[in-house]
Amino acid sequence: MEFSGFCLRPNGGLATALSETIVRASREERETMPSKSEILTRKLRTGTDFIVAPGVYDMISAKMADRAGFDAIYMTGSGTVASHLGLPDAGIATYTDMVSRAGRIAGGTKTPLIADADTGYGGPVNVRETVRGYEIAGVSAIQIEDQDFPKKCGHLSGHKLISAEDMVTKIKVALDSRFSDDTLIIARTDARKAIGRDEAMRRSQMYVEAGADILFYEAPADIDEMREIGQRFGADVPLMANMVNGGVTPVIKPEELAELGYRLAIFPAAGFLATCNALNSVYGALKSNGDAESGDVDLFSFVEFNDLMGFNDLIEFENRYN
Repeated sequence: MEFSGFCLRPNGGLATALSETIVRASREERETMPSKSEILTRKLRTGTDFIVAPGVYDMISAKMADRAGFDAIYMTGSGTVASHLGLPDAGIATYTDMVSRAGRIAGGTKTPLIADADTGYGGPVNVRETVRGYEIAGVSAIQIEDQDFPKKCGHLSGHKLISAEDMVTKIKVALDSRFSDDTLIIARTDARKAIGRDEAMRRSQMYVEAGADILFYEAPADIDEMREIGQRFGADVPLMANMVNGGVTPVIKPEELAELGYRLAIFPAAGFLATCNALNSVYGALKSNGDAESGDVDLFSFVEFNDLMGFNDLIEFENRYN
């Protein structure tokens, strides 16, 4: 009796042929199946549909977004730091913190993942390892910004920037370091809040010329500024809008963003702000009335939650092998 892969093979023979045929077919099927990165890249480069990516910050939010059928999901830095560490998005989370969470989210979902990689966690060498680590973890699009360390949430104040030339170097390193051209590099500038509109436009032009796959001009103040961004850069590179509820940029609908020249939008805060509001209501009702269901929020089905976490698959697995 010989053990090979997942089969016990009695001296080769028919069992060997069948098992090798099954394994070969499965491998060939996997090799011809487009990756999540390929799917996202095709949609951006050759498609016309606007891409909406809800913010996710842990595995519950990721699985909820995954089953909703979006074209992409977005691992928000602010939400992930808050969920994992209970701290503000102020450069406290490390590369290890973030890449481990990106890997869990990418591995536990079917939807292409766009992920915040902050500043690349250092200089050019750090950017190289960040891009490779995120790509190995399964991230389809990697966002790097031009803030200096310690960075801050883009819709707050007090940002410090590296030079535009240093950011161009980071973009080129990121592009050269990725294993596949289908892994997209998103260049984000925070110059609008830190310095002003003219500098943000100047840097955006430099980052597009450096070869960024997607341009992320953070924190435009109004629709007119967003329209100018679309007119200046939309024909050269896909533009990503950051729709932060309560932030400095107007939150508008996807069709309106498309008319302004944008190709995709992230909604990073919607999920965790909704969760905070729901928990505030439920916990308040539990404290006041001793009844979580007396609040203003309908509770999610416990049965459906177990299914979302994979308990039905687990039971099927145990029945098959026990």
